[in-house]
Amino acid sequence: MDLLKLISPDVCRVPIEVDDRRGVIRELVAHLAGLGLVDDVDGITDVVWEREMQRTTGIGEGLAVPHGRCPTLKELAIALGVPSKPVDFQSFDRKPVQFVVLVLSPPDAISDHIQVLGGISRLMADAGFRRSAFAAGSPEELSELFRSALANA
Repeated sequence: MDLLKLISPDVCRVPIEVDDRRGVIRELVAHLAGLGLVDDVDGITDVVWEREMQRTTGIGEGLAVPHGRCPTLKELAIALGVPSKPVDFQSFDRKPVQFVVLVLSPPDAISDHIQVLGGISRLMADAGFRRSAFAAGSPEELSELFRSALANA
């Protein structure tokens, strides 16, 4: 799975306007729906929320990666978002989330799903990259940051 092909300014939401984790998930799913990449906002939000309730996707250092395998999807989709103010995702390190990556995939795209999660994790492991992502002021800036890092990886 080529993560570079999934990232464009269109899939970036800067800023995310809601301030609770379910609302963040819903806003990103609705954003993808507005692009025609998903079509069942409520159903997909529920799938991702059920996964979130099993174990938080707030992985620490200000990052959350909510994700889910959704039967209504035909192909993998992602959304990147910067909340207008930090959101409590009940992260393991108890730090609020400043950046969210939503990963949605069809149930049979297990390998692609894992590759995307790994690719995002590798990028976000770099503290300087994380700070730049948190500070992105526009969808274009956020997209360019990711695309540049992926092209040079």
